[in-house]
Amino acid sequence: MENNKLLKSGEFLVNEIESKDIFIPEEFNEEQKMIAKTCNDFLEAEIYPNLEKVEKGDRDLMKTMLKKAGELGLLGVSIPEEFGGFGQSFVTQMLVAEKTGAGYSFSVAYMAHCGIGTLPIMYYGNKDQRERYVTKLASGEFIGAYCLTEPGAGSDANSGKTNAILSEDGKNYILNGQKMWITNAGFADTLVVFAKINTDRVLSAFIVECKYPGVVVGPDEHKMGIKGSSTAQIYFNDVKVPVENLLGKRGEGFRIALSILHMGRLKLGANVIGAGKKAINDTVKYANERKQFGVLISSFGALKHKMAEQVIRLFASESAVYRVSSDIDSLMKKLTADCGDYGRATIEAISHYAVEAAILKVVGSEMLDFVVDEAVQIYGGMGYSAEMAVERGYRDSRINRIFEGTNEINRLLVVDTAMKRAMKGEFDLFGEAEKLYSGLNNITSNKTEGEGFFEEKSRCIKNFKKAILICIHGASKCFGKGLINEQEVLNNIAEMMMETYVSESLALRVEKMSAGSLNGSLYKDMLDVNVFDTAGIVRKSALEAIGAFSTPESCQILINAIENLSKVECVNVKDARRRIADKLIEDNSYKF
Repeated sequence: MENNKLLKSGEFLVNEIESKDIFIPEEFNEEQKMIAKTCNDFLEAEIYPNLEKVEKGDRDLMKTMLKKAGELGLLGVSIPEEFGGFGQSFVTQMLVAEKTGAGYSFSVAYMAHCGIGTLPIMYYGNKDQRERYVTKLASGEFIGAYCLTEPGAGSDANSGKTNAILSEDGKNYILNGQKMWITNAGFADTLVVFAKINTDRVLSAFIVECKYPGVVVGPDEHKMGIKGSSTAQIYFNDVKVPVENLLGKRGEGFRIALSILHMGRLKLGANVIGAGKKAINDTVKYANERKQFGVLISSFGALKHKMAEQVIRLFASESAVYRVSSDIDSLMKKLTADCGDYGRATIEAISHYAVEAAILKVVGSEMLDFVVDEAVQIYGGMGYSAEMAVERGYRDSRINRIFEGTNEINRLLVVDTAMKRAMKGEFDLFGEAEKLYSGLNNITSNKTEGEGFFEEKSRCIKNFKKAILICIHGASKCFGKGLINEQEVLNNIAEMMMETYVSESLALRVEKMSAGSLNGSLYKDMLDVNVFDTAGIVRKSALEAIGAFSTPESCQILINAIENLSKVECVNVKDARRRIADKLIEDNSYKF
């Protein structure tokens, strides 16, 4: 599907698009559905029967499972045909990430290989590097890993100490250092390693083969979850890396690392959807079998509330995932046509949507944590038993709020990146904010008589955006350049931005579904509950921010404006949630 209108990253704050301009999962074509089925069948045949073994630390078994995925073509979904892959769209890549997300620790090993272990070479490598390594990574002949984090360099990745010095004959870089938390370390064949050349201030990137003398892999870490994935430290002791294995340009490593992190955040946003659907399916099946007080627990209103919330939060998050994925596809095609290099164009398109990538990462990981937590709660005491899949899902979920940049870092990035894009003139955030701020006394909810369902939701979401702009303007005016140090206020604004983007994505999806042949009543229930909840989050976050930056003279005026902008119609959310839960219970699985 081609978007008729394409918003820039963060531009959703000041501009609208129509439902016809977004992609929704209901539009997957037959090829995409077949690929999804292949993923599901692979998990059923190869992964689930082996989870117990692989969780006991069987590195060889995990490598075998990855190679079997390669035989089915699942490792080459994002790789162009000329390098042994299938060259699928970004939407299809995200669909595969979603489906494999139901594979517990296998999904971590799989995503690390297909993403951060392979794509830096695909996107930044030259033709020779792509032919030597990407072809083998796409087939599963090689398994890849990514080495960025060090004992003293986590979120502050550029502070790493690993060093590379050019040899006297100019043929090799001599690599020394230590990396930690390396996924796939125990069985990887190739590593993308970040190090500083000589006394450089910024990182460079290298392709390192594990068979090179001096590469030493430590024992697997004992982890809370994702126990089947190999996570270990890797040491580099005078490792000779051929100069032709410098990835990209000297000093380009930090840019490569950031770009790959954007990609990782997006893919994680899809990955957690698959894990969430698996947890919901397990939950409803148990609730439909377990009896207490002589009746099935699925008949209890309190548990219907929980199951409906699981569905609503997942469905909303999924709406945002595929909306931005299609935007990336559209931009990718345009940039490829302009520069002719698929790899560079792809990573440029992905990096452009940095605001949305951070949103998906935070919203998705916290959605999954909610879903698996409620799954354990609905199972009761059995949910705490290691015999149950929901116990594994609960433990495995927790890492997602730390992976790909902590959620704390990503919350700050949501606001900071949007503001920086606006400062570059990509969209008029500050002009629109100034207009609103200068007319605070005149702000109303703008409700009009005879509003239709979607017109009302659209108005509410536009009002949420106005509340965000008011807070950005007020905070910027109060703190100036010091705003970067007011992390609590930035968190308030980030919360409003994230929830509003997801609500808008859900609203556009439901409107598009309702315009088609699908009965949209249950999905309108989802939107009713979501917008009602978002209004409360926007109100609370905005008032917290106002308390930090307002003056005694402006405080009440700002509060009145936010109260007007966060007004929504009274909705019977109890009955709406019950209708959603009843469908889940009747189907005995997630079929939304």
